[in-house]
Parts: sequence; structure tokens; C-alpha cells
Amino acid sequence: MSIDRDTAARVAKLARIRVEEDALPALAGEFNTILGFIEQLNEVDVEGVEPMTSVTPMRLKRRDDVVNDGNQQEKVLSNAPDAREGFFAVPKVVE
Repeated sequence: MSIDRDTAARVAKLARIRVEEDALPALAGEFNTILGFIEQLNEVDVEGVEPMTSVTPMRLKRRDDVVNDGNQQEKVLSNAPDAREGFFAVPKVVE
């Protein structure tokens, strides 16, 4: 697969990255280099290799799953445009 100048411009637009017209050929070249690396990875035999989540084996710290209210009602409601009686007040949407 090869990325041309127009495709690079489209990708930049979708990513909301401003790229000058004269920089588009270089960007297309960088995309093609990245795709070349990905094609090389597709050639690697991974038969029998288990997927891993990290390069080093580690166990995440666990904590008890305890339900609580967070004790931050005032902080949370301070962001609300309209709060009444400890809750978010929202406009009526069903008539």
C-alpha cells in the first residue's frame, strides 16, 4: 500500500493537523515509511506466542471494590449549570 500526496492531505485533515502544501510530499513519505515497518511486522512468525500487555511481567495493584458516594457532592455540583437539592437540574425533554 502506498500513500500519495492527496491521501496524506486527507489524513492530515481528518487528524485536524494543519500541513502546508509543500510539506505534503514529505508527510506522504513518512506515512509510507511507517506502513513499510508495519508490513515488515506482518512477516514475523508469531505462531505459538501468547499476547502480552507489558514487556515486563507485572501485577497491577488491586483494591477492594467498595461502593461509596465519593464525598465530593459540592465539588461535582459546582460544575453544574443548574443544581437543585443536591442534584443536577436539567431541562425537561419530554412533553
